[in-house]
Amino acid sequence: MSTSTATTDVPFLDLVTPHVELEEELTRVFQEALRTAHFVGGAAVEAFEETFASFCGAAHTVGVSNGTDALLFALVASGVRAGDVVVTVPHTFIATTEAIAHAGALAEFVDVDERTYNMDPGKLRAYLEACGRDPSGRLVSKRSGRPVTAVVPVHLYGQTADMDRILALADQFGLIVIEDACQAHGARYLSRGGDNWRTAGSMGRAAAFSFYPGKNLGACGEAGAVTTNDPDVAARVRKLRDHGQARKYYHDVEGYNGRLDAIQAGILHAKLRHVSEWNAQRRERADHYNRLLAPMPGIVTPYEPSWSHAVYHLYVVRTADRDGLIAHLAGAGIGTGIHYPIPLHLQQAYRSLSYKAGDFPVAERVAAEIVSLPMYPQLTAAQQDRVVSEIRRFV
Repeated sequence: MSTSTATTDVPFLDLVTPHVELEEELTRVFQEALRTAHFVGGAAVEAFEETFASFCGAAHTVGVSNGTDALLFALVASGVRAGDVVVTVPHTFIATTEAIAHAGALAEFVDVDERTYNMDPGKLRAYLEACGRDPSGRLVSKRSGRPVTAVVPVHLYGQTADMDRILALADQFGLIVIEDACQAHGARYLSRGGDNWRTAGSMGRAAAFSFYPGKNLGACGEAGAVTTNDPDVAARVRKLRDHGQARKYYHDVEGYNGRLDAIQAGILHAKLRHVSEWNAQRRERADHYNRLLAPMPGIVTPYEPSWSHAVYHLYVVRTADRDGLIAHLAGAGIGTGIHYPIPLHLQQAYRSLSYKAGDFPVAERVAAEIVSLPMYPQLTAAQQDRVVSEIRRFV
């Protein structure tokens, strides 16, 4: 949740300024669609897919309707089936587990790391080592007795999960890895023992991206994409997004209406030329916050490991009196957000999973203390100074 941007002196998010700055470019996209009547599929979608694949260092991109569909299609196209267990984290947006459920699978959780807020590989190992094997040798969940087939690490807040350790565990236990990269456009990860920086969306069997307007790369509406290095996965996603057809009216499987429309693809393609600069500006804003906030007692600033090059989709701090700080900042005309206040295992929607308070203590502790501060490329140093000044007054 976030405060309104209409009445704040320092809004939590500014989506007006970047669109005004790019108005001429974006208007040309719309005019081209009107003049050609290319509204669904076609050259605009293909051009964006090719460029975004290159941006991510992946062989293929398939544009789809939104980030939730992207994760659903990635799961199904990669081999997750009804009745399977997919392991993920409770500290994420519900779209992660919605996609797992829509694929017919069951989400089971492991806790997050105390500093990065991403999947804790040690907790994943403990979960997997507690699993059994069925007579055919498949890994079986201790909790549900169902086959465990995939793991979905979430690159939360614009920082990649610890992929070396997660991929090694997946290889050891025979699991599919699907990256939830919906908040990590351009985030990079340094593989251990070398100088090989890899980009979010290029490390698992497939990855899902959301282009919701507030993302680092955002559409002017809903949009998403699947990236993969596997041509078979890409081909299956292309069928799934278009009613299961390889060509018109020839349906190999039942699919979905999950296509990316051409106008949104054109808008994304235009914005993609700027996203690396915007990400660099986000990192500069994060550095400025860090310098001002790091010495402040009672405030925990984001932790960025040496193997991570984060893109700060969100700038999230922790404090014991989170609600008090939010109220104080709101009174000073400063917008904030909470991402996310209730871990998924404690949500009403997942009561049937029979998790309880205390099952994932780190996620629960983090959820009670986090607050997202204003973060966007157009945020000025003066605005940040004002935010920090008000935090200092409160603590």
